[in-house]
Amino acid sequence: MSQALPKPKLGKNFSAAHLGTLADLGQYKFGHAGLPFEIEGKVFLNTLLGLTGAEISFNKLPPKGGMPFYHQHKRNEEIYLFVKGKGEFQVDGQTIAVGEGSVIRVAPNGERCWRNTSGEPLYYIVVQVPANGYQGEATIGDGIAVQKEVRWD
Repeated sequence: MSQALPKPKLGKNFSAAHLGTLADLGQYKFGHAGLPFEIEGKVFLNTLLGLTGAEISFNKLPPKGGMPFYHQHKRNEEIYLFVKGKGEFQVDGQTIAVGEGSVIRVAPNGERCWRNTSGEPLYYIVVQVPANGYQGEATIGDGIAVQKEVRWD
């Protein structure tokens, strides 16, 4: 049985939640009508945090486990951020070694699949955003300084 998502803390301009440690990600499961099984170790943040511009998931792939199918997207690109472990990522028939610190961007039409090649879990974060949706300034250009002394009460 899948662990219920934590109750988020909500404020006027924020939402926050604690998922647990990376090792705890196995308590979350994802099911989809198109899949005959649940994927263990996957939790989406869209509904939990009320995201409006992206979908983000935290993921844990067991030792020697792998995504059992290729997939593409209709309009979203995905950015994979590998935070711990070792594996391989395949896009359009090309295989890329991944591990802590690896990042991969895949366009919507890219046929993708990945696997854990080690005896330890593979942890990664996936950020999904509309392709060509970023039309603004770089992060620094979009930021606005607030003239206020920093205080920690």
